[in-house]
Amino acid sequence: MTELTHAIASTHQVFNQPLPLENYNAFHGDRMLQYWLRVFDATWADPRLMDFGHQVGHELLQAGFLANKHIPEFLPHDRFGHRIDQVDYHPAYHQLMQAAITAGHTHLPWTMQEPGKHVARAALAYLHNHADPGSGCPLTMTFASVPAIQTQPDVASRWLPGILSGHYDGSNKPWYEKVGLTIGMAMTEKQGGSDVRANTTVAVPVGQPGAGQLYSLLGHKWFCSAPMCDGFLMLAKVEDQLSCFLVPRWREDGSKNPIHIQRLKNKLGNRSNASAEIELRGAHGWLVGEQGRGVATIIQMVALTRYDCMIGSSALMAQAAKEAIWHTAGRSAFGRPLHLQPLMLNVLADLALEAEASLAISMRIAHALDNMQDAKQAALVRCATGIGKYWICKRAVLQTFEAMECVGGVGYVDENVCNRLYREAPVNSIWEGSGNVQCLDLLRVLSRESDCLNALMAELEAARGRHPLYDRRLDQTLAMLVQTESLEYAARHILQHLALCWQAATLLLHGEGWIAEAFVRARLGQSSLQFGCLPEGINTQAIVERLLVRIDNRTAG
Repeated sequence: MTELTHAIASTHQVFNQPLPLENYNAFHGDRMLQYWLRVFDATWADPRLMDFGHQVGHELLQAGFLANKHIPEFLPHDRFGHRIDQVDYHPAYHQLMQAAITAGHTHLPWTMQEPGKHVARAALAYLHNHADPGSGCPLTMTFASVPAIQTQPDVASRWLPGILSGHYDGSNKPWYEKVGLTIGMAMTEKQGGSDVRANTTVAVPVGQPGAGQLYSLLGHKWFCSAPMCDGFLMLAKVEDQLSCFLVPRWREDGSKNPIHIQRLKNKLGNRSNASAEIELRGAHGWLVGEQGRGVATIIQMVALTRYDCMIGSSALMAQAAKEAIWHTAGRSAFGRPLHLQPLMLNVLADLALEAEASLAISMRIAHALDNMQDAKQAALVRCATGIGKYWICKRAVLQTFEAMECVGGVGYVDENVCNRLYREAPVNSIWEGSGNVQCLDLLRVLSRESDCLNALMAELEAARGRHPLYDRRLDQTLAMLVQTESLEYAARHILQHLALCWQAATLLLHGEGWIAEAFVRARLGQSSLQFGCLPEGINTQAIVERLLVRIDNRTAG
C-alpha cells in the first residue's frame, strides 16, 4: 500500500467519538433517583428496580429503538373485506409492555401495602420512559383507570382482576378470554377539545337503564389513545347528561364491538404508540358511576394520568441530561474533555439541576398519593399536580432541545435517542389538558376548595427561613394571588412562580443542601431561565458528576 493510499484509507478511522450509552443498569447508574427513593420511603423496591433497570439499559433500550422505527400499522379490513379495525405492533412493542407490566408499572400501588408504593411505581414508570415513552401511554392509562372503574363495583369485579393481574396479553381476542387486560381512554371530540362538555356522543340503554347497565354509544372521538387496549373509558351523554362508560373492544357474545377506527394519527413523536380517530356505531359499554357524573368519575383517571405526565417529562429531562453528559464526557475539545470545559459545565449542570427539581416534585406527589388518608396530602395532590404538569412538561421541551444541542449534529439524527426525546417532549404538555387548562383548573380549585389552597400554602411556608432568596420569591408569589381582578390573565405567570417556589421548597426541605442552594440561586436569584446561565460559585462539576452514568462489569453484565 502506498503512503498516499494509506493516508486516504485512514480518513475513515473514527476517533474522538463516545460509545453509545447502552448495556448498563439504568437504576444502578441513577444516583439522583436512588436519593429520592430513600427520602420517600421506597428503598424496599431497590431489588425490583435493579432488575428492571438492567432490562431498561439492555434489551428494552434496543426494543425502544425498534418500536419507534417500526411504527404501528392499521388494518381496517381483512383480505375478504370484513371490518377488523386492527392495529399491528412490532414485537418490540409487546416486549416493552410485557416487561413493564410484569415489573408492576400498572398495578403495584393497587396490589401492595408497603409504604412508598406509589414512589416505587413512579420509579418504574421513570425507568420505563428511558426505554420507550410511547408504550408508557397505555401503561399509564391502565394504572390510572383503577379508581374510576372502582366507582362501579359490579363492573370492577369483572375487570379489575385482569387489570391488576401483572400479566400482559397483546393478542386480539375478547377481554374475558384474557388473564391480563389494558385500558385506554377516548375523551376528546373535534368540536370540543379540552371542553368535554361540548361532546356530542350519545348513549341509550340496551335494556334497563342505570349504573352498571349496558348502553349503546353513537358518536365520534377525535383521539383514542392505544386503540388495541381491551377497554376504554369514554364520556357520552345520556339524556343530555355527560356520563362515563367502560367500552370493550369485543362484545360479550364474541362479536366485534363497532368501534370503527377511521385512521391512525401521524404524530410528531410518541411514534411507538398508536393514537386513533374512531367512530362509535352502536358500541356497547357499561355505565360507570351515576348518570350525569361522567366528569367526576373519569377525572379520577385524568388526575393520575396528569401525574404520570410529570413523571414522564421528568424522565425525558433526566435521560436527556444523562445523554448530554455521557456524550460530552467522551469527547475532547480544545485540549480537555468537553464536559469539563467551563461553558459546557455551566450548561450541563443547569440541565442536571432542572432534571432533579422536576423529579423532586414528581416524587413529592407520589409520596402524597401514598398518604391519601391524610386530608392535607390529598388536598395537595388535587392542586399541586396541575402546577407540576404545567411547568415540568413545558420545561422538558426546552431541556431536551438543549441536551440535543450539547450532543451536536449526531444528536439530531434518528439513530440517537436525543432526537426521540425532543420529539416526544411536547405530548405530555398537550395531553390531558394543555397549559391553559392546567392554569384555569388550578385557579378554580384554589378559589373553590380552601383546603387545597391551605395545603399548598403550608407546603410552601414550611420552607420559609431556609434561604433569603426563597423567602423573597415566596412573598412576591403570594402577593400575586391576592390580585384577584387579573388572576386569569396572569395565570401562567403565577403558575411559573408557584412551580419554582414549590421546586425550591421541596429541595430545601427534602433535597441535598448543596443541590438546593444551587437551584435557589439559579432559579430564584436571577431573572434568566435560559440554560447555561448559572451564577458564579456553584459547584458545576460536582452536579455533573452526580448525573454521569458509570458503567462497570457488575452493572453492565
